[in-house]
Amino acid sequence: MTKRRLAAYGLNLVGVALLYALITLAFTFNAFGKSTTYIQGICTTACYTIIMVTSLNLVVGFMGEFSMGHAGFVSVGAYVSAIVSGALAGHGLSDLALLLVAILAGGLAAGIMGVTVGIPALRLRGDYLAIVTMAFAEIIRVCFCNFSITGGGKTMSGILKLSTFDRAFWIMVVCVTVMFLFVRSRFGRTVQAIREDYIAASASGINVTYYKVLTFAISAFFAGIGGGVYAHYMTAMIPTNFNFNYSAELLSEVIIGGTGSLTGSIIGAAFLSSLPELMRDFSTYRMLAYSIVLVLVMLFRPGGIFGRWEFSLNRLLDGIRHPKEKAAKGVLQIKVNRFCRKSPKKYSADSRVKMRTANRTPSKIGGSQMTK
Repeated sequence: MTKRRLAAYGLNLVGVALLYALITLAFTFNAFGKSTTYIQGICTTACYTIIMVTSLNLVVGFMGEFSMGHAGFVSVGAYVSAIVSGALAGHGLSDLALLLVAILAGGLAAGIMGVTVGIPALRLRGDYLAIVTMAFAEIIRVCFCNFSITGGGKTMSGILKLSTFDRAFWIMVVCVTVMFLFVRSRFGRTVQAIREDYIAASASGINVTYYKVLTFAISAFFAGIGGGVYAHYMTAMIPTNFNFNYSAELLSEVIIGGTGSLTGSIIGAAFLSSLPELMRDFSTYRMLAYSIVLVLVMLFRPGGIFGRWEFSLNRLLDGIRHPKEKAAKGVLQIKVNRFCRKSPKKYSADSRVKMRTANRTPSKIGGSQMTK
């Protein structure tokens, strides 16, 4: 890892710390008045929802597979973590240590379940995989409805309230950072290569099944962690909370934010998880507003609001420090794209990348001629 990349990561973490400090100061000085506790609850909900949505994006966006059973992995993490924390309570562990042990246990259980489901299911693709994962989530829900340890079909209550906003925020930061590093790693780039061309990746010697199953397990692991944070914040849950509608809601947040963009998942999850609470006074119309947002995004931004774009504080500051250079690069890219669209056979996608990399354009638009 280069010094420049380390500096960029460090700068982004400083930005996260400043964001946390601003939110904490707002809560400390009671900036929201009587609604401070209520706003804290919304922020905590946004934190564990971000973990769930970004983990689903690993499968849907970066691996390119359609999963409709994410709520099943969330439920496994939620119930296992609740059982573990209840069993370890009173053994001398602090609340933070108890929460971490419980959510890690829930994440591991969900990850193991992900491997178990992924090995047979990921040999399928597209609609077939969506049906299998949806059936898995329903099987898990029915099992929890019949296990006495989970309360059967009734509400499982009495779960320790260990998830505060501070803990949920930093757990979310750690989870998203690990997922970001995974996506940028060699393993993550291989997974994206499989997404772009499954047949070519398989023909080049990549063990496609291995990479897909492991990615599926990692996604399930983080979904389980999100479920654990959820369980210890709500302190009560029922299997019907994790039905098909919940999987569809998480998938909608991925699609609206942008498949293949962790930034999009964060913004989409934070906004859409807060929307029902912010529109509670207009309960009759809040689902209508939610549906309108979905329709508009699908019509005008099929790839999601952010597409595959990722936010970087370092890149933002570079743009502020060197606005002319950034503008010149943008104009160059637009010129190259326009010219190449007129001659699609002469200039392939690879040629366009080479032109942008070499900072050259075809001679007709004011630059040296690009030759293959």
